Amino acid sequence: MDYEILRLIWWALLGILLIGFAVMDGFDLGTAALLPFVGRTDIERRVVINTVGPVWEGNQVWFILGGGAIFAAWPALYAASFSGFYLAMFLVLATLILRPAGFKFRSKIGDPRWRAFWDWALFAGGVVPALVFGVAFGNLFQGVPFGFDSDLRFHSQITLILLLNPFALVVGLVSLSMIVLHGAAWLNYKTEDAVQARARAIMPYAAASFVVLFALAGVWLSYLDGFRIVGAMAHDGPSNPMLKTVTAATGQWMKSETIPAVALALGGAGLTFLLRRRPILAFLCSAMVPVGTIATAGLALFPFLLPSSSDPGASLTVWDASSSKLTLEIMLGAVVIFLPIIIAYTGFVYRVMRGPVRARDLDRHSY
Repeated sequence: MDYEILRLIWWALLGILLIGFAVMDGFDLGTAALLPFVGRTDIERRVVINTVGPVWEGNQVWFILGGGAIFAAWPALYAASFSGFYLAMFLVLATLILRPAGFKFRSKIGDPRWRAFWDWALFAGGVVPALVFGVAFGNLFQGVPFGFDSDLRFHSQITLILLLNPFALVVGLVSLSMIVLHGAAWLNYKTEDAVQARARAIMPYAAASFVVLFALAGVWLSYLDGFRIVGAMAHDGPSNPMLKTVTAATGQWMKSETIPAVALALGGAGLTFLLRRRPILAFLCSAMVPVGTIATAGLALFPFLLPSSSDPGASLTVWDASSSKLTLEIMLGAVVIFLPIIIAYTGFVYRVMRGPVRARDLDRHSY
């Protein structure tokens, strides 16, 4: 297979894995973010937690797969992003750790103060990662300050404060509203009575917030400088980001190819609101929102993976940041074998765990 085609396939697979994480683990994060608000009593909060308790670990496999794919298929991207975004990544991991701790420790002591502490820890474990992942995407559109020396040694001036700029925070709120909508649709599907009613009542506000923030980010983006490769670039050349010339141009990220993805995101949010009294359909529509949102970002940025604001020529692209051709071929073979197994097993688990979680079904072995 041609090196160029392999790079395109792995760019698409990276997008699929990120979408898989946003769809599968997104409703976990959204459920945690809504926990203190949809559950008023201890038993109601136990119901909320038990909707995701049996599946959240499996859902997080998509996060691990995404990180592993970046490490193996895009080593330059892995090195630059995980070192440049170190404090942001640490913040995400620290709050993600609160989820298993909250699930396991909350039920150990019956003291309301103890349980309230872990409820808010789970809330932080849902809100902070959703917000930070959005902030990271917002910074991709602006570029981050990094470069390489003559020996391709990475250097950067990225700081956590720099990442928390106004545009990136707006994109972070887009991500958070998307995740809250997905979580509310999940609870609307998996619960009954008061918890379901509260989740259903939140869905219109979450959908409207997403649409407004998504539109605001799009208008703002049209006034930002994007990046463009000047001249021809070898798509099957060596993985050396210093062999190209890049210029900046206002509105460069606004591409016609993103229109279907934008329509999918906005349409999914609208359908989730309209179909909220048909829980399974509303949940499936809410899954369209992260699919369209991430596809919009990926198509708009293509072929850039990590643009550099301080040295645009050092920006990492699909054509100069990948592993070797042999590595991509071997990994593609592994994906062809194991990804269908993961999808089939995930489908089996959700079939077994189908149906709502009811308060009367909880026992001492539940969360």
